[in-house]
Amino acid sequence: MLKKLFGFDPTKTSVKTEIIAGVTTFLTMSYILAVNPSMFGQLDGMPGGAVFTSTALAAIIGCLAMAFWGKLPFGLAPGMGLNAFFVYSVCMGMGYTWQFALTAVLIEGIIFIILTLTNVREAIVNAIPLSLRHAIGAGIGLFIAFIGLESAGVIVPDDATLVALGDITSGSALLALIGIIITGFLYARNVPGAILIGILVTMIIGIPMGVTEFQGVLSSPESIKPIFCQFEFENIFSLDMLVVVFTFLFIDMFDTVGTLVGVCTKAKMVDEKGNIYRLKQAFMADAIATTFGSMLGTSTTTTYVESAAGVAQGGRSGLTAFAVACCFLIALFFSPLFLSIPAAATAPALVLVGLLMLEPIRNIPFEDFTESIPAFVCVIMMPLTYSISNGILLGMIAYVLMNLICGKFRKITPVMYILAVLFICYGGIMMAHEYTSGTIRLLLIKPRTRRRILCSKFVCLVFWWVVLAMGAMLLLNYAMTLATFSFPISRQRARELPRSRPSSPPSASSVRSSLSLCSTSRLLSSLPS
Repeated sequence: MLKKLFGFDPTKTSVKTEIIAGVTTFLTMSYILAVNPSMFGQLDGMPGGAVFTSTALAAIIGCLAMAFWGKLPFGLAPGMGLNAFFVYSVCMGMGYTWQFALTAVLIEGIIFIILTLTNVREAIVNAIPLSLRHAIGAGIGLFIAFIGLESAGVIVPDDATLVALGDITSGSALLALIGIIITGFLYARNVPGAILIGILVTMIIGIPMGVTEFQGVLSSPESIKPIFCQFEFENIFSLDMLVVVFTFLFIDMFDTVGTLVGVCTKAKMVDEKGNIYRLKQAFMADAIATTFGSMLGTSTTTTYVESAAGVAQGGRSGLTAFAVACCFLIALFFSPLFLSIPAAATAPALVLVGLLMLEPIRNIPFEDFTESIPAFVCVIMMPLTYSISNGILLGMIAYVLMNLICGKFRKITPVMYILAVLFICYGGIMMAHEYTSGTIRLLLIKPRTRRRILCSKFVCLVFWWVVLAMGAMLLLNYAMTLATFSFPISRQRARELPRSRPSSPPSASSVRSSLSLCSTSRLLSSLPS
């Protein structure tokens, strides 16, 4: 029965392990129950209590969809970063109502359902090269370790060096370091449920230190009536709506792709070709959660990277996701208790999981720089840009450019070309959005002239368009020569041909190569020096 419902395999895991994994995942992602109400509460007409309830309900729907449909051990909830874009960019920056933003989330969810049904999202994942898939897992590891250390105050912002070591002698940072030692010791000793035990022990130690603040036990959930199905369809055909929907779509798609690819690769939940089992179903669960989340009155619901903590604990089936859903259901009535868990208690779990996520990096062929350089870009840019999607974006662009420059055209699939173009267009749209959102002012206060700023942006755009044009021309030239000189010669016929005839015609491949090189040289010579 469990196998039919959740894809549970008793030879690979146990019910106890799955439940512990689910609780662990929930504890590492439960911060969203505190963050969302405080963030959305800044908007008029969005009560914090109602947002708390809608956040929990959206997470429950998403996790149940993942459990019964996707049958994968992933937790879903309204996403961090996406909620910030919702509140601070769309509502406060662009001046639109939260009803407008909810409408954009609804449209995004519907588009995701269509893209999933047409297998577009699955095609995108399958187009990602194997080296980048390993890099995504390693990048996520560094990213979530960075998140854990930052949330606990072990590392802090610094004007001179961007980040610096925080005050580790007291408070949250000290508790997090103690928790890392405890959790690491438990894991090294192969203690069952080491990560979950580490969270609970660290939380208890934090009580006498004054870090863990007990806020009570029970509370009744508030009504979501003020924010339920509050949509605004007057501006759905505006340019701003297009930008907002595209941004939600882009970030959610590649955050989800990155999480699924990275965590499943680490957990070896892939076939011999590196393809993820039940990927389409997982995407559909994500799309359904986003659509229903907008109706409940919250931002885009996405697959959480913190699910890696549960997978590291042994979660392998939808039963883990079901356990996460049950925890969110309990949290509706025990919110003060769950909100008492400090960030310092969950930070050790994220740091340890970050370490475990680095394992796939050993499978990257570092001797092949067309593979290792894009992989490195992907890994390093995730924590540095604080975004999984940005890491995938830059890694994919680097992969296409490196292989184009080195002449390895066959390694690049048509989907990868399309993705690279979309990524570049996304960057251009975001650059233009600086003016509508007002963030361009951050550049204008610098000791630089407007002319210099605009010229630098123009140069960047020209550079990317030149690169794009070169890639398109190379692809077109190769396709034309391939179509014109496609004379396949069988091996038997090739053996019969004389080997030393000066008058023998050149092979089709040599002609193709010559024409392609001539065309490329002509293209390069036409560019301004």
